[in-house]
Amino acid sequence: MPHPLFTPEIEYCIRSNDPETMREFSEALHPATIAEALDGNFKVEDTWRFLQETPIDNQAEIFSYLPTEEQVRLVKGVGRPHMAKLIERMSHDDRAALLRHLDPTVTEAILRLIDDAERRDIASLVNFPEDTAGAIMTTDYAWLPANITVEEALERLRLQAPDRETIYYVYLVDENRRLQGVVSLRTLILAPRKDILADIMETQIVTVKVTDPKDRVAQSMARYDLLAIPVVDKDAKLVGIVTHDDAMDAVVSAATEDVHRMGGMEPMKDSYLDASFTLVWRKRSVWLSCLFLAELFTFTALAYFEDAIAQVVVLSLFVPLCISTGGNSGSQAATLITRAMALNEVNRKNWFRIFKHELLMGLALGLTLGGIGFIRAALTPDHIRGSSHPRHESFKVKVAQSTPLVPNQDGVYEIIPDTEQVIHSPKSEKIRLPEASKLKEPTIHDGQLVYEFPKGCALITPSVDRWKLAAVIGFSVAGICLWGTVVGSMLPLVFDRFGVDPGIASSPFVATFVDVTGIVIYFSIAGIFLGDLLH
Repeated sequence: MPHPLFTPEIEYCIRSNDPETMREFSEALHPATIAEALDGNFKVEDTWRFLQETPIDNQAEIFSYLPTEEQVRLVKGVGRPHMAKLIERMSHDDRAALLRHLDPTVTEAILRLIDDAERRDIASLVNFPEDTAGAIMTTDYAWLPANITVEEALERLRLQAPDRETIYYVYLVDENRRLQGVVSLRTLILAPRKDILADIMETQIVTVKVTDPKDRVAQSMARYDLLAIPVVDKDAKLVGIVTHDDAMDAVVSAATEDVHRMGGMEPMKDSYLDASFTLVWRKRSVWLSCLFLAELFTFTALAYFEDAIAQVVVLSLFVPLCISTGGNSGSQAATLITRAMALNEVNRKNWFRIFKHELLMGLALGLTLGGIGFIRAALTPDHIRGSSHPRHESFKVKVAQSTPLVPNQDGVYEIIPDTEQVIHSPKSEKIRLPEASKLKEPTIHDGQLVYEFPKGCALITPSVDRWKLAAVIGFSVAGICLWGTVVGSMLPLVFDRFGVDPGIASSPFVATFVDVTGIVIYFSIAGIFLGDLLH
């Protein structure tokens, strides 16, 4: 995205082809600001025309602030010797991240032009898995032996500092590179000059292993308020440090992946605008297809209760209200538990405490929302609580000979329930003939009158009792909300138990599952309160 102020300025510098102006402009602003103004806004050759007018050290710093995707794009437009010089001046972790994304043949060609020591360092970092501490650490740290004085340490540190990424902490190691202690720069400056480092060093050191996930590294740094954290190998030897800026990048990356998963899609490494259409389609379509197939069970559940819907049509009007309540409450619970697991606030061992907490929370939320649903259902008008719908096929009604069917003044035949009149009816209390139609005389079969009603008759369902409908909606909302909350809180723990990323127990997944099961709960409760109308 173009910088509103500086992208036009850089464009003017490039067009005017004024090397002096480009050099002054690049040195006047922070490298991160220059990188933001350049990022994806110019052709490769124009970007290099601007960068190559700046000193090589400043050029490397600007290049480091560019996103990896933009760095890869720019590598294709410059000679290998120049790229090798640039990489030698980049921070160790940044250059390893870049080379990890380049084509192996390009990486090999560049590495041939780099100093042997630098090449070995790069190779050691590139080989670590991308999501581990080893992949984001730098080997460019300040270290000293523990048996020297503060005065000598300051002198040595003064010599090391220009080539180190950070000197917030000085790491004290023995001859085998095993970490013995750490001294902050503040402690070093304030200590008496004749003190030995071993006497002032901190020996309770917070470390991470090279194989630790990078999000765990960031959590450790946040927990102990560290600006950098040492990284050790399996033999407890110091191999590098992770600085706060790389930890912040890891946090942003992990949070982005979590948001993608909770939105029902596979995480994307590329930025939204840089990702190809095909990649975005594939990432989004996989989970959408799975969720769509799961949602088809909603159709199956509704089809099972088709008769209930036909007899009491008003029930169908409240289906979205009840079902969405369960999806929303479940999504809330899943989000809370997934995030708490990511922050190591809870784990599978806490499942019973979580279950009790969310059970009570589900009850409280269910009663709150159920009360609102009860009031809304009770206010439903009479004409909506009843219904009239046509039959598309003919049907027969048998009645006792002593009580023949007689239409009322509106031409409606009333089937009186719970009397000897009804022997078989289409589960409706009133029937209206189609216009210009007349009911044929009944036939007699086995001593009963058999009336044949033509297709197109309107079956008139009586109005559902206001308070019964309110009870159905109130209890359904409460029950589905309770169910959704419990399911949403337990699914991340179940997924984690089987080695599946808890982030997959996302809002869409929970909502889909609760949709299907919520329909069963809803119509089961309706059957309890409206059994006389549904059977």
